[in-house]
Amino acid sequence: QDGIRDQPRSRGLGDVYKRQPQVLIDRGRLMANIKRMQTVATSGGLTLRPHTKTHKSPRIAKWQLEQGAAGICCAKVSEAEVFADAGISDIRLPYPINPFSATRVMALMDRVKLSLAIDHPTVAEQWSEAMCACNRQLDVLVKVDVGYQRCGIAPEMTQAVTFLSRVTTLPGLRLRGLLSHAGQSYDVGSAEELAAVAKDEAETLRVLADGARQAGVKIDEISVGSTATAMLSASEPDLTELRPGNYVYYDRSQVAIGSASLDDCALSVMATVVSKPASNRIVLDCGSKTLTSDTGRGMVRPVGYGAVFATLDEATPDDSLQITRLSEEHGVVEVQNGATALEPGDRVRVLPNHSCVVSNLVDAVQLVDGWTVIETLPIEARGKIV
Repeated sequence: QDGIRDQPRSRGLGDVYKRQPQVLIDRGRLMANIKRMQTVATSGGLTLRPHTKTHKSPRIAKWQLEQGAAGICCAKVSEAEVFADAGISDIRLPYPINPFSATRVMALMDRVKLSLAIDHPTVAEQWSEAMCACNRQLDVLVKVDVGYQRCGIAPEMTQAVTFLSRVTTLPGLRLRGLLSHAGQSYDVGSAEELAAVAKDEAETLRVLADGARQAGVKIDEISVGSTATAMLSASEPDLTELRPGNYVYYDRSQVAIGSASLDDCALSVMATVVSKPASNRIVLDCGSKTLTSDTGRGMVRPVGYGAVFATLDEATPDDSLQITRLSEEHGVVEVQNGATALEPGDRVRVLPNHSCVVSNLVDAVQLVDGWTVIETLPIEARGKIV
C-alpha cells in the first residue's frame, strides 16, 4: 500500500516506517545497559558519572541519574548548558575548556555543581585569574595522559607533581584529583591487551596520586573514562569514578572490542534500499549524513561502515552485505560472493560502527519497544561544538 515490497510489516512504527532513514533506540536494551553499568560501578565501590556525548539527550541522562549515577559529563560548555537547562545539577567537563569561556562557565556555576579538566600551566593560571576576578572558586581535575597521547599531562613523577602542586597554590581553583581517558583501549588486539590497558591506567594514576600525596597534595578523586575498559576498571583499587559514555547504546566497534554483544546494542538505523544497479550491488538511503564515516575498531576490525541486517526482524547481520562506500545520502552495499534478493523499497537495519557520531547527526531518535514506537526523543545537545 505504501509502495514497499511484501516483507515484515512495521507493527506499530506507523508513519515512522514510511520516513527513512530513522535512528531506532531499543528501550529494553537501553535500560538494561544503564542498569548493568550502574551495578558494576556500585559493586566496585565507584561512583558512575556517564558521559552524555553518546546520547546527547537530557531524558536519557535523567534515566541514568535515576538508576544511581552521581552526575554527568559533557564535552563542551554548550552541551553542559543544554543539560543544565533540563535541570541536571552536577556536571563535569573532562575536556580542556579554554578560559575565554569563563563568562559562560561562571553562569553555569550559578546553576549547577561544575568541575572541569586542566592540563596546562598557563590555562590553569588564566582560570585562576578569571575566578579571582569574580571571587569564585572552580573545582578542577588534572587530566593525565595514560598512553593515548591526546590530552593530559605526562605522568612522569617530578614534572607531574610539580604541576599538581602549582595548581593547589592558585587562588580560585580547588584541586579535586586526577582524571584520564584510555582511548588506546579501542585499538587493542586481544582481551589480554585490553586488560593490560585498564590495569596500566589504574596503576599510573595510583602511583601519581601516591607521589602527589607524599608531596602534600590532596587527591580526593581518581576518575577514569572508557566504555571499553569500564568493566575491568571497576575492580581496580583506589579509583573513585567511572565515566563511560558509549555503553548506553554500544555499537559495532564495541562488539569487535569484546565489551558488548550484538544483543546489547540498542541503537540501529532503519534504512531503505533506493537503488539496485546490479545483482551484487544495492544502495541504501543512509549515507554519511546518517551513518558515521568512522571505520570499525576492535580486535578484529569490522569491514565497511556498518553491519547490515537484511530484514528489520533479523537478529544477526548478513556478513555478505558490506557497506563499502558512503556519500552524503547514499550507502553503497557490495554483495560478497553472489547476489542479493533485496530490491528497491525493502527495509534493512544497520548497526553503525560508532553510535556516538550517529546521535550527533540527527534531530531525533525513535524509542521503540519491539517495533512499537514509544516516543520520539529529541536530541537537544546535538551539534554543540563550543
